[in-house]
Amino acid sequence: MLEGSCLCGVVRYEVNTAAGPIVHCHCQTCRKAHGAAFSSVMPVPRDAFRWTAGEEALNRFESSAGKFRNFCGKCGSHIMADRPNQPVILLRLGCLDTEIEGNSLGHIWRSDCASWYDPKQQLPEFPEGFPAK
Repeated sequence: MLEGSCLCGVVRYEVNTAAGPIVHCHCQTCRKAHGAAFSSVMPVPRDAFRWTAGEEALNRFESSAGKFRNFCGKCGSHIMADRPNQPVILLRLGCLDTEIEGNSLGHIWRSDCASWYDPKQQLPEFPEGFPAK
């Protein structure tokens, strides 16, 4: 069972399935919607997903024909993307509360990527915040 919530905690969901492949999407709509270089998503069966709290606080935006981005109307956290006639939804992993093992399939829409981010570049890592000078 996977569980997740928005930043303010009003919207909550659960997914009754094991974690599947993770994809990092670099398309322009994902970048703009998340204010980031890419969005990490995981397709999950529609019938395995359910809202457990705050469904009334959700807003949705049709970012491209037939694709709806569902987000909390209070804090703005993007929860999932939905094409109503598809058997899967795209779960936005930034709102997942359950720890899962990394199972990345790859990066998609690299043709649309941010010029300032290269996933092949090795960068230093810091456990918290900016490094002290």
